[in-house]
Amino acid sequence: MTNIETINATAASLRKLLGGFEPEIGIVLGSGLGKLADHISSPISIPYGDIPGFPVSTAIGHDGRFIAGLLGGKKVLAMKGRFHFYEGYPMDMVTLPIRVMKVLGVRYLFVSNAAGGCNTSYHTGDLMIIRDHINLLPNPLIGPNLDDFGPRFPDMTRPYDLKLIALAEKVAAEQGVALRKGIYLGCTGPTYETPAEYRFFRSIGADAVGMSTTPEVIVARHSNIPVFGMSVITDVAPDDDNYVTDGEAIVAAADAAADKMTSLFEEVIARL
Repeated sequence: MTNIETINATAASLRKLLGGFEPEIGIVLGSGLGKLADHISSPISIPYGDIPGFPVSTAIGHDGRFIAGLLGGKKVLAMKGRFHFYEGYPMDMVTLPIRVMKVLGVRYLFVSNAAGGCNTSYHTGDLMIIRDHINLLPNPLIGPNLDDFGPRFPDMTRPYDLKLIALAEKVAAEQGVALRKGIYLGCTGPTYETPAEYRFFRSIGADAVGMSTTPEVIVARHSNIPVFGMSVITDVAPDDDNYVTDGEAIVAAADAAADKMTSLFEEVIARL
């Protein structure tokens, strides 16, 4: 179990590599969504492998590095690739970057992911604001509570910040970008969902499903960091016996939608 000393030591190592750069906003970029990092000016690139004790990304579409710099005139620290429970990492390591961001002074967290559409009205390439979630992954707060970050029983009534959602909707309307707003379900993977699982997730209220995000959001909210989340719908599973989920096609679909998401994130961040 990662303790406060380990978190502080990791943050100190990253702070040294950042050369005094103090981020205000943290960003987690999901599968195929690394394009946003290309818009960060005066970038500082730090491979995860250069940070002592830090995990390394192994997932498709995850580059595995921090990119620090300016986006929308704000100091950001972006994860170009995240960590997943299915990679074999325990939850304390999956969420270690969020704890480290908190120690470094991050005041807002923006999370993104590629997700499968459970809602049959959705289409490939849709952008969905996450308004709430269902977490079917192990809760990352299980174990001794880290009192320096937050309470034993944190409130999750509003896991995604209502003011950030309203701002994103305003920006999207100005940019002419159509948005969905729905519920994201996080499950373990690494298998994609069966047709029966899609139907079940739909029946319990999920609009989109993926293998990440919810642990990071739980830890951010435990640390009282406001969160904005967005899913790129990369496929929608029909009730079709011939349907096959294609991992490479999912990354390609995310990449195709990344420009719209990047423009939206950049303007929302500029207005904070």
